[in-house]
Amino acid sequence: MEAMQQAVTPPLKATDYKSGLKPVWCPGCGDFGVLNAMCQVFQQLELRPEETIIFSGIGCSSRLPGYLKSYGFNSVHGRVLPIAIGAKLANPELNVIAAGGDGDGFSIGIGHFPHTCRRNVDFTYIVMDNNIYGLTKGQLSPTSPAEMNTTTSNFGSIETPINPIALAVGCEATFVARTFAGDIKHMVNVMALGIQHKGFSFIQVLSPCVTFVGKEQFVIIKNKLHYLQDDPEYDPSDRAAAFRVVDETDRISVGVIYHKHKPDYHDNLEILRQAAAVKGDRKIEDLVEIFRP
Repeated sequence: MEAMQQAVTPPLKATDYKSGLKPVWCPGCGDFGVLNAMCQVFQQLELRPEETIIFSGIGCSSRLPGYLKSYGFNSVHGRVLPIAIGAKLANPELNVIAAGGDGDGFSIGIGHFPHTCRRNVDFTYIVMDNNIYGLTKGQLSPTSPAEMNTTTSNFGSIETPINPIALAVGCEATFVARTFAGDIKHMVNVMALGIQHKGFSFIQVLSPCVTFVGKEQFVIIKNKLHYLQDDPEYDPSDRAAAFRVVDETDRISVGVIYHKHKPDYHDNLEILRQAAAVKGDRKIEDLVEIFRP
């Protein structure tokens, strides 16, 4: 009788995950698609807002936590990853998602990325890559293509751009994927897989900046897309195949590029604790207990 009297929590709709705060992105910005896709993913996975937290750094895309109905934290420039890791270690039951842009993640914040990959803490990092510093009015970013004209490269960039996918695969991330802000259905599928992955998942979203790069980027990217899920010969567990995707120049492969199953950070902590108990080494065991959630 008591159980029958308990209130049943109704399932949430995608729109229920929006905070009601009006986005201030430029009309047509790819980040609108990312926001809508994330709401659909949350509905699909039945993530509860009170059990979910979104962290971000600084930039246009880093406004995302304010537009979602969940816990949110807009952190300092380039430091979203260690802050997200801290939250997951403090409370492993939380659904932790980090979000940011290419400037935040691969300029000032790039030093945190390799260590996040190798530690394999269970959370998802979504980078909305628009190849430009949009918030500060169109400067060259770490992922800007060579020869690109920007407000800080008036005669074209002479710098080699960083390839986030190559970096993630090379640094042993256990889930590496790419998707496109112009294809919400694909974004939903990829994000759902990333969030469900046990370990660190990195997702690059090609999210065009219509103001400083141009709205034609949606058409240019769309015409080059190659969907890996439609390629029967592609094996995402093959690291060599993932690196071949990295080197593509005539097309843009999207989907799960690399996926590897291995113990995550908390699994390894448990293994260490058990080993310490067997050896009777109190110093190691005490150290593990300090860092256990």
